[in-house]
Amino acid sequence: MSDFAMPTRTRRLWPVFIMPVIVVILAAAWSAFWFFAASKVDENVDLWRAREAAAGRVYDCANRSVAGFPFRLEVRCSGVSIELRSQTAGQTVGQGPITAKLGEILVVAQIYTPKLLIAEFKAPAILSDRGAPAMVVNWATARSSIVGLPGTPESADIVFDDASLDRIVGSVQAPTVRAKHAELHGRMAASSTPDKPVIETVFQAQSVSIQDLHPVLAAPFDTDIRMQISGLTDISPKPWPERFRAIQAAGGRLEILQSRIQQGEMISLAAGSLGLTAAGNLDGELQMTVTGLDKVIPALGIDKLLEMGVSQSALDKYAPGVKSQDVNGLLGALDRAIPGLGRVVRQNANVGLAAGINSLGTEAVLEGKKARSFPLKFVDGAVMMGSLKVAQIPPLF
Repeated sequence: MSDFAMPTRTRRLWPVFIMPVIVVILAAAWSAFWFFAASKVDENVDLWRAREAAAGRVYDCANRSVAGFPFRLEVRCSGVSIELRSQTAGQTVGQGPITAKLGEILVVAQIYTPKLLIAEFKAPAILSDRGAPAMVVNWATARSSIVGLPGTPESADIVFDDASLDRIVGSVQAPTVRAKHAELHGRMAASSTPDKPVIETVFQAQSVSIQDLHPVLAAPFDTDIRMQISGLTDISPKPWPERFRAIQAAGGRLEILQSRIQQGEMISLAAGSLGLTAAGNLDGELQMTVTGLDKVIPALGIDKLLEMGVSQSALDKYAPGVKSQDVNGLLGALDRAIPGLGRVVRQNANVGLAAGINSLGTEAVLEGKKARSFPLKFVDGAVMMGSLKVAQIPPLF
């Protein structure tokens, strides 16, 4: 029986060589795509800066670089400077700008989600406003995100942890604002249309304290405010006074859907609608339900204020619109009519104020506690609690 030799099979070697070639081609194509995307990022940043500059907000950085290859785009801007012109009703074109300087901003986008931008900010920031004392803003972390650029933004968020704002007095930093956590969210509402956008916003903050504004605000408080803004014709960049003027002309409203503030035992809920007058002042009404008002009254220091004599600057801080000579004259007249009566009124001012507040509105229950429900009215910028003017808000344009 003869032996038959099996034919030798020749292995095809081209697949061994073709696969590395394909990998190299794909890598080269991906690299080209990444560098193209990086160049577009620079273009989009320049377009955004130009649009903002036209609206009076000038952003610049000493050094800008793009990195993140292969799957991310990272735009790093160091030596950041910001100039804000004509952004408030009191800031005229001829006045110097409000300026801000901070060390670095890092903006990150994933290749596969280019419309989502995430930014991180490096503290501190130095704020300067036309000769006023400079302010220093610090934070542990600060992050923001925005969806929709370079087209129409769909949503935006910014979050701060352990934030502080200090006023620089000489070589000393005077504490002004503290917040353990603060975040602001904005998005297009479901009822929004391209020609009539409606924006929903949420502001939340924990352990906030504000010094040198009002004693009530010096103690830490938490807040959660949900709002809706209508009357916009577009959301293209423009100075804020110009935007507020357009909202007023369109009959726009600021709807306070829900506002909750808690400070110790005091809890306040509010909801209502505010508009703008032709002069740019807030006008409208909020329905308030408040518990623990009696705990807030001692912080007002009305009795101590009266005992020391009432200065106009103090009244402007505690009771805007009231004249010091009227109050001091009334107390002096009481002393002349019945010696000692003025002193009694001074010492019992808090009791009288508490009685007056407890007569406001109607009784209510809030989170299982006794409360008062009453309207808080905004009349051409004046904030009225009953017949008492408690604040004056400056015009928005």
